Order: sequence, then structure tokens, then C-alpha cells
Amino acid sequence: MRILPHAQRDAMFAIYSFCRQVDDIADARGPRDQRLAKLAIWRSDIKALYGGSLTTRTRDLAKTVRDYGLDQADFLAVIDGMEMDVIADVRAPTWSELDLYCDRVASAVGRLSVRIFGLENKSGRQLAHHLGRALQLTNILRDLDEDAAAGRLYLPQEALAEAGINATDPSVVLASPALDHACAQVIRAARNHFDVADQIMSSAPRRAVRAPRMMGAVYRLILERMAARGFAPPRRPLRLGRPRLAWIVMRYAFI
Repeated sequence: MRILPHAQRDAMFAIYSFCRQVDDIADARGPRDQRLAKLAIWRSDIKALYGGSLTTRTRDLAKTVRDYGLDQADFLAVIDGMEMDVIADVRAPTWSELDLYCDRVASAVGRLSVRIFGLENKSGRQLAHHLGRALQLTNILRDLDEDAAAGRLYLPQEALAEAGINATDPSVVLASPALDHACAQVIRAARNHFDVADQIMSSAPRRAVRAPRMMGAVYRLILERMAARGFAPPRRPLRLGRPRLAWIVMRYAFI
């Protein structure tokens, strides 16, 4: 975000702040009904914002919404995605359920972001669709153990079944010797989305896709390193070194 021009950077930080706050509600410990109530307040505040009324929490969003013509539906979709995590711990969703989740928590954020980046509506929405899903699937693979500790398992049930894993308990699934096979299907799906996103960005104005190119490059590197490492326990956390990150920044921000 820091490579963006000042106005775009401020707009993206406003979007990030919204996402961070609703995500913190979804991931918090505590009664589900209380967290759902907090998300309902956010939903009401967003609707009020588009109705012309500001609250303390939406004041910073108002200028961004006005300047970039952001859609109310995308903010509400993000909240819908957070509610999916609060209503019940997600465990082995179907591919279609997982795709809906990825659309809400990732691609909806992408649809907000591409308007700020200045991409045309059609290509921007396509980029948000594919890059958002690629990033979220990579997150799911990276955070297997963290999610399991919270009682969640986002690996799709079809991938588990094809790998011969009949359990949905996160600890049982992550200990299975067939876990690599199940994860391989998610890796393939993420790669496909990355490939389409790259094609879209190759045809877009270069300045408009600097930030998404950087995000895509970093996350694809994480994905490929996980694929090479495998998913057998213990799964060592992946760290990208500063020199590699600096090269990605230099390549897409300045070269």
C-alpha cells in the first residue's frame, strides 16, 4: 500500500482498517451471539453510510466511498464472510461453500481495491475474482495449524474424500499421512487463479496493477515454497527473507 500515491494509499488504509476490525470480531474469543451482534452493528453502520448518515466508525470510510464510487454490496459481503466464521466453526466445507467464503472475505476486498487502483470495471472485477481466491487459498494452506487451533478446517471435503481422509476434526486431518494429497488439490486451484490473474494484469495499465502484482508475487512464492516443503508435520512456518521481498518491491514498484 505504501507504494501507492497518497490519495490511493489513504483510501486503501481506510479499507484495510474496516477489514481488520470486522476480522478481529470474527476471530475473537467469546460468545457467538455477542460477536454476531457486533457484526450486525457494522452492517447497520455501512447501510447508514450509504444512506447519508455517518457513525464514528464509518467517518474515515466516507471520503473513500465517495471518491472511488465503492459498492455497498462489497462491504456487506465482507461482513457476510465474517459471519460464516462466527455462526459455526468452518470444517471441511464443500468446494462451492469454500468458493463463496473466498469471494466474501477476499474477492470482495479485491473489488473494493481495484476501484481505488483505477482498473476498468470488467477487468478489475475479474482480477478481484481470481487474485482474491488465489490469495485466500494460499492463506488457508499457510494457516492450517493456526486455524485448527481455533477449531477450523477450510480444506474442502471433496479434496479430503479424494485423499481418503474421512474425518473433519482438524487435529485428525492434519495428522493424516494423506494430507499432502488433499492439499495438492488446493494448490492446483490456487495456481489456476494466479495464472488467470497474471493474464489479466499483463493486459492492464502497469501503474494500476503495481500493488496487486506485488501481492500476487509474494503469495505465489509462499504457495510454491509450501508445495515444495509439503504438509507433513511438523510444518515449519515459512519466512520470506528481506532481500527477496525487496526485489519484489523493486521489480513491480520501480522497474
